[in-house]
Amino acid sequence: MKTLEMIGQSAKEAKVALGLLEQNKKTDTLLFVADALCENADEILTGNKKDTDAAKENGMSEGLLDRLLLTKERINAMAQGLRKVAALPDPIGSVLSMDQRPNGLLIGKKRVPLGVVGVIYESRPNVTSDVFGLCFKTGNAVILRGGSDALHSNTAIVSVIRGALDSCGISMDAVQLLTDTSRETATAFMKLNQYIDVLIPRGGAGLISTVVQNSTVPVIETGTGNCHIYVDECADFDMALDIIDNAKTQRLGVCNACESLVIHSAVLEEFFPLLVKRLTEKNIVIRADERARALCPQCEEATEEDFGKEYLDRLISVKTVDSPDEAISHINRYNTGHSEAVITKNYDTALRFLNEIDAAAVYVNASTRFTDGEEFGFGAEIGISTQKLHARGPMGLEALTTTKYIVFGQGQVRK
Repeated sequence: MKTLEMIGQSAKEAKVALGLLEQNKKTDTLLFVADALCENADEILTGNKKDTDAAKENGMSEGLLDRLLLTKERINAMAQGLRKVAALPDPIGSVLSMDQRPNGLLIGKKRVPLGVVGVIYESRPNVTSDVFGLCFKTGNAVILRGGSDALHSNTAIVSVIRGALDSCGISMDAVQLLTDTSRETATAFMKLNQYIDVLIPRGGAGLISTVVQNSTVPVIETGTGNCHIYVDECADFDMALDIIDNAKTQRLGVCNACESLVIHSAVLEEFFPLLVKRLTEKNIVIRADERARALCPQCEEATEEDFGKEYLDRLISVKTVDSPDEAISHINRYNTGHSEAVITKNYDTALRFLNEIDAAAVYVNASTRFTDGEEFGFGAEIGISTQKLHARGPMGLEALTTTKYIVFGQGQVRK
């Protein structure tokens, strides 16, 4: 078994050749890997069953089990994600600018790979193929450290990918998986500055906080999702109900699911009972403030903690406000910088929401579930960044690149 040091060294060596691969070679390889995932679906599902069986025995919640589960349809979707990434324009090598200085020097800026990308993530095995595809397309080697809950799934997926790479004449060390999921190994992984160029945590608040606090490798934070939907006094009720239903119930365990509702008091009496009926039919437990509970006493009492909570479960919080100002203030106080939405027919309120809400993605009259690399046209995503430096929002190909200056001279020397 390779030591962590050996894994880092292998990735560093692999990144040189990966950064020089021609676009056609990368495209053909990604398509080959996509086919290999489908052809080896049974092997992957066998590994996934071991993980899901263990998770059920350990009492994993419904939302998290859904994140862990693979099916043939989901494996086909993973493969399709790779095919979409393969079809996207290759950003590597593109020259972003070229200007001539008064002394005759031509100074340009060229897009290049980051180098070696480290990713620490929790129980979402589909992330394994998404991250590989984006990193490979951008000429980056990647080291993966998944959660122990998904170890058998991730091992099977990476085994298929590495075998396909080998068949294509590509270094298998373009993707490596840490099979030791101990905290000690994870902590050591966060300190491999000599090999890893950037570290991306993808998971819950605890994981992200641990990486940010312990890593000596530069980190791109992909944040948790306490996503809000504000129902304005000028909202279309049918639209609001459909959007909230979709944003909350389509998938419980995803970071772009709606966890918090904010409702204008002018429509509370008419709208809230409709909402309670709609959500309780989907077995959603509503934790509401005093004004909302006065209308529907069957709702649970919301606490301060509820307003800032990412549930990833059949729970949602409700806050009543008296104005768009109060709604914006409440959301900016409790949100995690991920995705926020307003339902309104008022153009001025919509513009204010877009301009004043501090988040990576802000929606008018649409579900927060669209904050996703594939939905945004990126093919896949390596994560959804909630920070503001280097990348923000769904991170596609360009977020996995950096630039370098290229300078052409004719013998110039500085005086």
